[in-house]
Formats: sequence, structure tokens, C-alpha cells
Amino acid sequence: MRVLGIESSCDETAAAVYCRREGLLAHAVHSQVADHAAYGGVVPELASRDHVRKLPGLVNGVLRDAGLTPAELDGVAWTRGPGLPGALMVGAAFARTLAWARGLPAVGVHHMEGHLLAPLLEPDPPAMPLVALLVSGGHTMLVQVADFGRYRVLGESVDDAAGEAFDKTARLLQLPYPGGPSIARLAAEGTPGAVRLPRPMTDRPGLDFSFSGLKTAVLHAVEAAGDDSQGRADIAHGFQEAVVDTLVIKCRRALEQTGAGRLVVSGGVGANARLRERLDEAGRASGFTAHYPRLELCTDNAAMIAYTGLRRLEAGHRDDLDFSVRPRWPLAELR
Repeated sequence: MRVLGIESSCDETAAAVYCRREGLLAHAVHSQVADHAAYGGVVPELASRDHVRKLPGLVNGVLRDAGLTPAELDGVAWTRGPGLPGALMVGAAFARTLAWARGLPAVGVHHMEGHLLAPLLEPDPPAMPLVALLVSGGHTMLVQVADFGRYRVLGESVDDAAGEAFDKTARLLQLPYPGGPSIARLAAEGTPGAVRLPRPMTDRPGLDFSFSGLKTAVLHAVEAAGDDSQGRADIAHGFQEAVVDTLVIKCRRALEQTGAGRLVVSGGVGANARLRERLDEAGRASGFTAHYPRLELCTDNAAMIAYTGLRRLEAGHRDDLDFSVRPRWPLAELR
């Protein structure tokens, strides 16, 4: 089975082809970061228009790279949600129309399930059961994974997600969008321990996350630092350490609570080198293993959508001609 995957949930336009026997045949991502940087965040209407422009060429390109024609596909998968409504509609309309024209089975995929399964695209994928940390621009959650399609949300963000906190802190520090890479670069120049910021919700039981209070603490620190460049680097370092500490503490709790010995980390913040370093250290100390997708599959991509779509199609899932989208789609509602 060869499945074409299409991703258009936010500000990346992506296409990929995954084959059950041969693995990932081709994938491509067009990032709109430069288009949205001037606004300090994603402008939904601009994102939708750019998906319309870029998607046909990306699909043609990945089919060419995979050595396939549309007639040789066996299925189509697209991101149904969650995401920006207009952006999702572009991918859904394109994918569903292509599937109808070719008489192919089609399935809409949950974006976060795609992230959750992204580490399984690696050559030595972790076995289930496991715990997944999904940490991206709009979502931070811990999920117990018993098997494919059998998920239980253990905890999630009650306000700002970790990725949102990175972007908002970057604006406070007058750093360019997106915030994650910008803060990581500045944090490397910071003095360890110079700025101590709160680790939200780690002083109480539970696995939920909250980063809005941390953002407020950063605001006060920035006001105190003024124009001092070293002070701002120290704030970036202190902020990154606070986020990483919080994520590591919650991951260890989730693994202890479930008895799982494997952790997978997905989403854009999962590319953060300091987070990976600290989780690997915690794994060696506590006896669990941490697994990550390659860096190019941490951010939004179609490889994870094609793979998840293939698994769904193999399990008998099919969507009819309706290509409605779900901008808000809790993972707990996934069946």
C-alpha cells in the first residue's frame, strides 16, 4: 500500500508518500515562517492562500521523487484537525478531490496522532505500550499509548502551550519568530543560575501544564533587565531551563504512574536540544528510554500524516465524500 499524505493545518504546507513495504518514499515541506515573521505569529488568511499556491507543486514533486504517478497510489490521507479552519480546508479539499478523481480510499487524520506516531517512522521504532509527550506550538500533553488507536490523555496544558510560551517570551526579548530556535540560541550565551524562574504546577500532584505564569515572570525579569544584553541572555537561559525542567518532571511522573519504560517525544519543541539532553539524562537515572523523530519530522510534516493514514486505512477506516474539518478536535475524542 502506498499512501499520499497532505498536511496544511497551520503554516507548513507538506506532502509525502509512505509505503508499507519500503517506508517513507519521499516528503517535502514548505515553511511559511518568513511570510509570518513580520507579524510575530501566523496570520490565518495568509497561511490559507499560501497553501493554495504551494500544495499542487509539492504533491507533484513528492510523486516524482517517489517514482510514482497518481494512478499508482493506493490511498490518500490528509490532516482533518486540529488547526486553522481555512488552512485545513485547503488540504482537505485537495486531498479528497484527488482521491475521488482516482477512485482511491481516503481518510482524514488527527494532527496530534500524527505527531504521536512520528517516532515510529525511525529505523528502530519503540515498542508499545509507551508514554508520549506531544509538545508543539499549540499543544502540550502527555498521552498513555497502549497500542495504535488506544490513547489516554494523562495531562495537558490548561492555558499556554510550551511552544506558545517560547513565542511570547521571544517577543518580550525582542527576538525573531519562531521563538523556539531564537531563544535556544540566546540561551547558549546565558549564565546558568543567574535567573531563576518558576516551574509551574510542579509543586502539586498531577500531570497538567500551565505556562502563562512563567510568561508573566519573564515579563517582570525583562523589565528589570532593561537594555542589558547579558541580562536578556540570562533570562533566555532561565526560561528555557524552567520549561525543560517542567517537562522532564511531568514526564517522569507519567512514566512512574503508568509503569511504562519508553517515552516518545514529538512536536516542534521536541527538537529542542536541551530538552533532549535532559530527558536522556533522566532516562539513564530512572531506567526509561526516550525516543525522538529526526529533527525534520518534529515540526509539522506530511510523513507522519501519510504513515498514520496508512495505519488507519489498513484498519478499515474510510471517509466518504464529506471533507469537513475539525479545527478543535480533542485527542480524547479520537476513535
